[in-house]
Amino acid sequence: MDKWDKRFMDMAVQIGTWSSCFQANRHVGAIIVKNKRVIATGYNGAPQGIKSCADKGVCMRKEQGIESGTRHELCYAVHAEQNAIIQAARVGCSVEGCTLYCTHQPCVICAKIIINSGISRVVYKEGYPDEFSMRLFEEAGVRIEKYEEN
Repeated sequence: MDKWDKRFMDMAVQIGTWSSCFQANRHVGAIIVKNKRVIATGYNGAPQGIKSCADKGVCMRKEQGIESGTRHELCYAVHAEQNAIIQAARVGCSVEGCTLYCTHQPCVICAKIIINSGISRVVYKEGYPDEFSMRLFEEAGVRIEKYEEN
C-alpha cells in the first residue's frame, strides 16, 4: 500500500462516520477514485425519503435477530459501495477502471454490482463474513486487496 491508499482509506473511514446505521460497528464508508481523483463517495444509510434506523431508534435486523452477512434485503440501509456507484451514475461519471476504497469487505450483492460497474480494484479495511464475494471478485478479475497500514 502506498501513501495514496492511506489517504483514500482515511477518507473512506471519515465518510463512514456519516452513516445513519443504528449500529456503530456498521458505519461503512466508500469512495471511488480514478487517477488519484475522487469520483464519488457513499456511506450506508436509508434511501432518500425513508427514515433510517437511527431516526427510528431501532435496528430492524437486530430486533429480528438476523445474523450479519445474511438476508441483506431485510435492512433499510443501502450499502456504502452501492451508494457510491449510484452517486457516480447520478452525476454522469463512469466508474470503469476505477478503484473503490471501502471500510469493510463488500458483500456478495455489492460484489456483483462492483463487477458489473467496471471497477477494477477494491481496497477494503475490515473483513466481512462473505467468502462468496471474494470468489466472484477473483473469477471476474477484479483486484481485491486488504488494506494494511504500514
